[in-house]
Amino acid sequence: MDHADRVLELLNSIGYVPLTLKAMSRRFQLADLEYPDLRSAIKRLIREGKLELAKDKTLRLPDTKGTIRGIYRRSQKGFGFVRPHLSTDRSEQIYIPADEGRDASSGDEVLVKVVKRPKKSGMNIEGKVLQVLNRAAGLFVGTYLERDGAGFVRIDGTTFTTPIYVGDPGAKGAKTDDKVALEMVRYPSPTHQGEGVITELLGPRGTPGVDTLSVIRALGIPDVFDDDTLQEAREQALTFKEENVDDRLDLREVLTVTIDPATARDFDDAISLSRDDRGYWSLGVHIADVSHFVKIGSALDIEAKKRGTSVYLPDRVIPMLPEVISNSLASLQSGHVRYTMSALLEFNAEGIRTGMTFARSAIKVDQRFSYEQAFEAMQPSEGIPAGLLPEVHATLGRMLELAMILRKRRFLRGALELSMPEIEIDLGDVGQVVGAHLASHDVSHQVIEEFMLAANESVADWLGSKEVAILRRVHPDPEPGKLEDFAEFARELGFEIEQAQSRFELQKVLAEAVGKPEAHAIHYALLRSLKQARYTPEKLGHYALASDDYCHFTSPIRRFPDLQVHRQLAAVLAGKKPKTDLEELTALGEHCTRTERRAETAERELIKIKLLTHLLGRIGETFHAVIINVTDFGFFARLVELPVEGLLHLTALSDDYYYLESETHTLIGRRGGKRYRLGDQIEVKVASIDVDRRELDLVLATSDPSQGPATGPHPSRSQPIRRAPRPTERVVNRGPKKGKGKGKSKGKKKGR
Repeated sequence: MDHADRVLELLNSIGYVPLTLKAMSRRFQLADLEYPDLRSAIKRLIREGKLELAKDKTLRLPDTKGTIRGIYRRSQKGFGFVRPHLSTDRSEQIYIPADEGRDASSGDEVLVKVVKRPKKSGMNIEGKVLQVLNRAAGLFVGTYLERDGAGFVRIDGTTFTTPIYVGDPGAKGAKTDDKVALEMVRYPSPTHQGEGVITELLGPRGTPGVDTLSVIRALGIPDVFDDDTLQEAREQALTFKEENVDDRLDLREVLTVTIDPATARDFDDAISLSRDDRGYWSLGVHIADVSHFVKIGSALDIEAKKRGTSVYLPDRVIPMLPEVISNSLASLQSGHVRYTMSALLEFNAEGIRTGMTFARSAIKVDQRFSYEQAFEAMQPSEGIPAGLLPEVHATLGRMLELAMILRKRRFLRGALELSMPEIEIDLGDVGQVVGAHLASHDVSHQVIEEFMLAANESVADWLGSKEVAILRRVHPDPEPGKLEDFAEFARELGFEIEQAQSRFELQKVLAEAVGKPEAHAIHYALLRSLKQARYTPEKLGHYALASDDYCHFTSPIRRFPDLQVHRQLAAVLAGKKPKTDLEELTALGEHCTRTERRAETAERELIKIKLLTHLLGRIGETFHAVIINVTDFGFFARLVELPVEGLLHLTALSDDYYYLESETHTLIGRRGGKRYRLGDQIEVKVASIDVDRRELDLVLATSDPSQGPATGPHPSRSQPIRRAPRPTERVVNRGPKKGKGKGKSKGKKKGR
């Protein structure tokens, strides 16, 4: 037991009487040589908030009565905010002054004590960080530099405002402007500078591939499989025999097709469909049986659980499972016998599900289609497209017909669909941006989406009826107040909403907005009103899908929650009663939610880096943009031609004095009444870029660049410009608050 552990054990013991450092040393009967180590350990515990030094110099545990746990975010000005774990609104965040944040870093879980409550409404309560409970990361990525004969690293992003000391120059062979990975030894605080050690040299800044590696390391994404995992995958390949289907439902003679992106390498779903004389549909959704190859407790299982999901970056894929499994044994390749888990669903002519059975099966895909090929084959025509068998063509036609029936029924029950145009970036040979295009979401995508949704919902319903604990995909109902705010915003734009809680009223507004200038504003505002989907064993339903019970079943190659559901389903089919620890399943759900969001962050972060690097050569050019967030210090806008966000600071709006009307997400000119509102479409110019800080500054295309920030970034991107508020104005307190890569198998079709 080290000194820190001994000290904490003593202070937590019953009957502890506060001791001074020297008295504690005598209590432990330490030799004189050990005293400095004890003193260092106690200083560290005090710095970490685990001990307090009283006025009489005695040591005691911090007073944690009335404390709050939450996630800390530090601004570049030094102050920060803590969002409590159960918080659902920004107004509930706790303001942390710059000198009260200890050495907490953005993303850390902290323990906070409230020290001051606001006297005015609309202001944040104030607190101080008592203790950092869990670090968000210990590994960071930044740019190496040298100063005064020492090495430093300027960490990417805006979490740390000053470079981190890393010792003598040239550590790990680093040179100025190299990208490096750094492990933090001592986090910076208001009283001392940070200190770290370089763990890996990533390469010269700007070199092809270094940007991707930087994001992977910064987010701690595992990108190499260990030898045990690879060996298990090879052993599975040696024992797999296509002809061995004795214990499975044999569906090899059933006509089956796959529809995926043209660049896909792994195929985890296939479809069969027929219709009988009654007009009833028999839909088969056949999903790769990954659980056959990945046994519970195996090296493959442990690694897949750790990763949680595959990560799809613009220029590479980091799979959840080794490619021997993901791109070969489990992949439903055309012309090969593959093991599947089949959902065999029956629907009547109106699309009402009338039956469902499930089986471990074997299939043989007859034909693979890209979305583009399927779309063309589904179009009305007098003849059969060349190279397409009549029975395959007929199957595609039936697929379209049933999918549209299911889609109509889904919307009749209140499902919501936010129509957000998605731009995908095009990359060159070395990963550089060469252009962008509008992502397609035609009927071929909708067909697969409807069938996957039907299978996911059916599996959740069936296992739920068996009282089997599974990892559900839930989308909790939004807060009533959020919907009321949205309704008020929609009314300001001229849309009528009587009951904000009504799905059908929301559907009506979304439909009425289509094709109108306000469409962007409506869709963005409603999206901001909804909660994020997550994984949990709780039966909370899926708000956007209007589904009472829902799980992920259709992508076990790339998502661990789907694999967990497959295992529960397989156990029931084998006549067993699965035993699952709810606490363990809840923890797994939280882990998978985190890994999913980490993957989304990695994709979003790398796309932004690549786009900002591309825009370095286009400073001064004009772009169309959509306002996606309005704050009291300006607004953020997303370029239409390239999917990147930038800030247009209030200082760039030199024609008037603007104030924030927070209820309508609008900046309003005090003299002229000009408005900049969430969802508005505007024209902007690129003013300045800082790739390492992920910052893009914009000015209005019609403005004089000399009046804006064209000469460099703003001293503070989050500092509001104070004006005397109008009586109805709410002033926000103290500052502010995807492209497909090669092998990306499903895009967003199953991401709900």
